[in-house]
Amino acid sequence: MDWLISLIMLVALEAVLGIDNLLYIAIESGRVESSERTRVQRIGILGAVVMRVALLLLLVQLIQWFQKPFATVNWEGVFEASFNGHSIIAMVGGGFIVYTAVKEVWHMLAGDLSAHAEATTPKSARSAIVALVLMNAVFSFDSVLTAIALTDNMAVMVVSILLSGVVMLLLANRVAAFLKKNRAYEVLGLFILLLVGVMLLSEGGHLAHLTLFGGEVHALNKTTFYFAVSVLILVDLVQSRYQKRLAKAQESASAE
Repeated sequence: MDWLISLIMLVALEAVLGIDNLLYIAIESGRVESSERTRVQRIGILGAVVMRVALLLLLVQLIQWFQKPFATVNWEGVFEASFNGHSIIAMVGGGFIVYTAVKEVWHMLAGDLSAHAEATTPKSARSAIVALVLMNAVFSFDSVLTAIALTDNMAVMVVSILLSGVVMLLLANRVAAFLKKNRAYEVLGLFILLLVGVMLLSEGGHLAHLTLFGGEVHALNKTTFYFAVSVLILVDLVQSRYQKRLAKAQESASAE
């Protein structure tokens, strides 16, 4: 029964850890032609599953190598760090996510909505798939390391990753359709991605024991991250409902 309990726990955790991955897939696939979106989503999710299984098999063999420092910087009082494979991947991936989120928000603010839609829709399916494959490597690290930490049963780890992939396949279209129908929530999604990027940057800095101007970089706590995301969602929902009530009140006042 121990393997069944571990499997249930892992599937639940993989689903939670896959939310940011699913959100990125939904937003990125929304940049391509509508006829290509489903294919891009499926390739992105299948790529995530394959990447996680491959990474699992690799990390089980090379876990010590990824954690072993290979480059050290010692600029005393200004910049000190000891980089390993895990920290580099987390920081590069986090930086890319922050760049992507800020760029999309900037496009929204710089032009009108029609111009933004025209600018983002024609992205080729190939470039979207490449971006998804690269980001899957980053998102896969947390889920794979979580699996390794919870159990040493390889079959349980592989099955949990496969089941979480099935869940993502079932939810991908719904998330993408929701964002397409409710464009205002795309802004919320981008800011959640921004938080994900900041979390990865802080995690990479923590793993590298990064110190900037005498201050050590600490990893953003996952509980803090989920709390911040919950507050963002709650504020957005309350504001949306309040705006609808204001609009109804203004309509009633105009009618009188």
